[in-house]
This record gives sequence, C-alpha cells and structure tokens, in this order.
Amino acid sequence: MAFEIYERNLNTAGVVFAGITGMGTILADLLAQELQTISPLTIEEIEVILDKSNLHSEEIELSEEIELSGKTLILVDDVLNTGKTLAYAMKPFLDKELYKMEIAVLVNRSHGQFPIKPDYTGYELSTTLNEHIKVDFSGDQYSVHLL
Repeated sequence: MAFEIYERNLNTAGVVFAGITGMGTILADLLAQELQTISPLTIEEIEVILDKSNLHSEEIELSEEIELSGKTLILVDDVLNTGKTLAYAMKPFLDKELYKMEIAVLVNRSHGQFPIKPDYTGYELSTTLNEHIKVDFSGDQYSVHLL
C-alpha cells in the first residue's frame, strides 16, 4: 500500500495520514513509517477522534491542528463496512485547502451505504452484513479474523 501511495503522490507538497481513532491510527502509523523508508516525501500524522458507536452525537475532533495546504490527506481506517464512519471522519477536512483527499483501508467489505470508495485497499472480502471483521496489529505481523 505504501508503494502505491508514493507512486500516486510524487508531486504533492506532502502526505498527511489521518488515522481514525483505534485501529485506523495504528494502520496510519504503519503506513507512514513504511512510506518514510521508501520515499523522500514529507510525512505527517494526526488522529481523527470520534466515537464510532455514536457518530451522531459526538463532536469529531483532530488530535492537533495541522497545515494542509497543497498536501494530500489520506484518511485511514482498518475496515470499510458501510462507509458511515469514513464519511463522518471527513467532516473536519471539508473546509481545508487540500491538494487531494484519499482513503486507505486494510479491509474493504463492500457493503456501501454511503458513497465512499477506498483508493488503497489491503484486502477485499465478500462477507455478509452479520459477519464481523477483527484486525489485530499486536506483535510483528497483523492478522484479519472473520468472526
């Protein structure tokens, strides 16, 4: 995924990884580390703080204010299910002057209820709505479990 991100962002002023609270933040950090080892791009990270179980009533915040002018923002989460979480997570960036916004997910379940399509996907899985995907980043490797 990091090589693809590098390839698509050669001409940007920098890349900002915005990881969604929880596993999205961990994946964003792993992608940022890998991109730093393979590219000369300026790379920054922030966290999009939100409560995934209560998107309607919670304020969506960023871990810090960051200059985004001319940069690519990559919104990162572990699993894309219906697209609702990623749609809400875009809110703090909609009034910013970005070069472009992209989405990276480790697992795309393709149950779209919101018009969200990832630009970078680790795995594409066919699952039912009742099945649950758990991503585990503990240890040196990550694993994806269908529950």
